Amino acid sequence: MSLIGQELSVPLAPVRLPGGGHEATGEPRDSDAVEAAALLAAAREVRSVSTSHFPPSTPGLWPVHVHAFHELLWGAQGVLTVETEHGFFAVPPTIGLWIPAGVAHAVQTAGGTGFYCTYVDADVAASPAPGGGGAPAGEAFVAVLDRAHRTTAVSVPPAARELMVHLSQRDMAPAARRRSERVVVDLLSPVDVTPMVLPMPSDARLASVARRLLDDPADTRSLEAWSREVSVSVRNFSRLFHRETGMTFAQWRIHARVRVAIGLLAGGMPVGTVGRRVGYRTPSAFVQSFRRVLGHTPGWYVASVRADAEHPLAAGGDDRPVPEAHAWLG
Repeated sequence: MSLIGQELSVPLAPVRLPGGGHEATGEPRDSDAVEAAALLAAAREVRSVSTSHFPPSTPGLWPVHVHAFHELLWGAQGVLTVETEHGFFAVPPTIGLWIPAGVAHAVQTAGGTGFYCTYVDADVAASPAPGGGGAPAGEAFVAVLDRAHRTTAVSVPPAARELMVHLSQRDMAPAARRRSERVVVDLLSPVDVTPMVLPMPSDARLASVARRLLDDPADTRSLEAWSREVSVSVRNFSRLFHRETGMTFAQWRIHARVRVAIGLLAGGMPVGTVGRRVGYRTPSAFVQSFRRVLGHTPGWYVASVRADAEHPLAAGGDDRPVPEAHAWLG
């Protein structure tokens, strides 16, 4: 199932904001608007970075929505996928996904998937860095992302993870909170998204083919067959696909299969089963394609997922902060 259709739409459910505030959508009553404004003002003054842990549970789907805050998804255990106008993302345990404020996105998790979600008020990045000097914390990081205004893979080092969970405490002194918030932003940095993002064509006809191949990567229909399916000549199909994704159709199909495979492997499915599920007749053919795209074998990826899951912040449990978690994704 595709996460985002041809037209982006925003659900009318309230969006939870850092510090317990919420941004009402639709037509709120006057009392609701007053309450929301008061809570939002308090959130921005005291808690500009907030983190929630989504413990492993049943499959989840958050339809297309938009936040007024930057959002960082990280610490994924299992299959976490995100779709935005910038592409289809499979979020691995070792990388975070930065979604800028105002970017429409949908999130989907397979059963047994857990992850962390951190919201960052844009004002935090504009605050002076700890120790004086006047330079905003994480200035280079935020400048890159704001200029591109794109969903971006970022490194989330252990220190940043610890601080983001630490900031979930509600009894922190305002000065201590502000210092920690600025350090968190300063610790983040963009990384190469090639192993993570699958560019999606914007042409509606090509996009329908791409979504169907993501739903069923084992579909072996040829370029000619798909061209007939959407009533586009083979030449135009090939030209448009390459122009909009930067890949040939054959290259994109390989990358799509590997992206789907990443999620299945992270969910614990055996390598051989995953290979068949995404369209490879033999394990060796699957391993070859996987290595060509990611530079490592499926076995290496599985080992890295298991190693990351052993990190204390991936363990979850009753001591992890879970403040109204599912409302936070819209």
